[in-house]
Amino acid sequence: MAEVSQCPPLTRQSVQAAHKRIKQYIHRTPVVTCETINTLASTPQSKRCPSSGPNLMSEPAPHDQHPEEKATKYSAEPTVRLFFKCENQQRIGAFKARGAFHALGRLIGEQGIDEVRRKGVVTHSSGNHAQALALAARTHEVPAHIVMPTISTPSKISGTQAQGANVIFSGSTSDEREAVVVDVIKKTGATLVPPYDHPDIILGQGTQALELEQQVVDLLAEDASLGVPGKHRLDAVIAPIGGGGMLSGICTALQGTGIKVFGAEPNFEGANDAEIGLKQNKRIEKVKTLTIADGLRTPVGEIPWSIVTDKSKLAGIYSVNEDQIKAALRLAMERAKLFIEPSAAVPLAVMLYNEDFRELVQRDAGPGGWNVGIILSGGNTTVDAIAAIFARPAKVEQRAQATVGMNGEKVAENVAG
Repeated sequence: MAEVSQCPPLTRQSVQAAHKRIKQYIHRTPVVTCETINTLASTPQSKRCPSSGPNLMSEPAPHDQHPEEKATKYSAEPTVRLFFKCENQQRIGAFKARGAFHALGRLIGEQGIDEVRRKGVVTHSSGNHAQALALAARTHEVPAHIVMPTISTPSKISGTQAQGANVIFSGSTSDEREAVVVDVIKKTGATLVPPYDHPDIILGQGTQALELEQQVVDLLAEDASLGVPGKHRLDAVIAPIGGGGMLSGICTALQGTGIKVFGAEPNFEGANDAEIGLKQNKRIEKVKTLTIADGLRTPVGEIPWSIVTDKSKLAGIYSVNEDQIKAALRLAMERAKLFIEPSAAVPLAVMLYNEDFRELVQRDAGPGGWNVGIILSGGNTTVDAIAAIFARPAKVEQRAQATVGMNGEKVAENVAG
């Protein structure tokens, strides 16, 4: 990749230029809404938690990770309307296609296509950047070597191989991945296209925010009832953060617009390294976690860290536990009909279950409320993986499949749908 000093500046204008470069290769993914989830997000947890009384919203979630605390404490009541940016419908099923096409396009522009094809490219990724770079490389007929941890999901491994990339397996930590990358570079001379810690990647990922911003304006112009009364644009965006390429790109794209940007993380086994780092005023360099949000198991990169620590660009980072991620994932699938991977459910989980964040929105938005963009970062998972996450006792499964009656009797009837 180009030296950082030779890259375009990290500005909104540079993100706009990146969008022009890649728009022929990517999808302008849709933005959708869900009234049921809007209602849930605008209702206090104390009134919708299963442990606090009748669960009229059929919400499957625990209200917090501390069961000894009474649900009635969770009384924040922000008024919000949510707009889901469906990067699960992006090429290769995730936003990563944006950064990969931009980074490879810039590399070709600097070195020439023949030189890039001669050397090839290499990266390390648990799956989404792997598939994205493999797709971009195949599009430009460039050899691609992809280092993937052995615990990557089978769907992401097969998706990368389907693009014709040479997949090499490694351990799961960033150190183990990077060691294999160094070995590949020694053997092949391939150019590293990092998954997140480079300006060209950051600028490419930020392009989704430009689309989201305009799409919400267009939706509200057509139907103002989709948003909070009297507002015609976004007030805030929540996006996941792993390595930080996407979140820092969104911060860059929206700087100066008045739209607040927030990060969302899982907190299982220290996966919330960005949240912890902000509190300690230092970047956490090592992360080893098996959170179900597998795309967010990476420590924040140096360049993204320099952006997300700038309070003029990022308004804060909030985290959620595994059960809350599962609950948000279920709601997205069952209520909004959105097939997403666990990492993509994290921002919605923050909006629904992180009481500190909900209190902030209620306080800062006031009674008028906020229009909030939720980045659904990807959908690269399988039915088998989702089934394993939500596995339940056999009797419960049979009720869900409509093969057992309310009293446990097995019935077989032809009933109109």
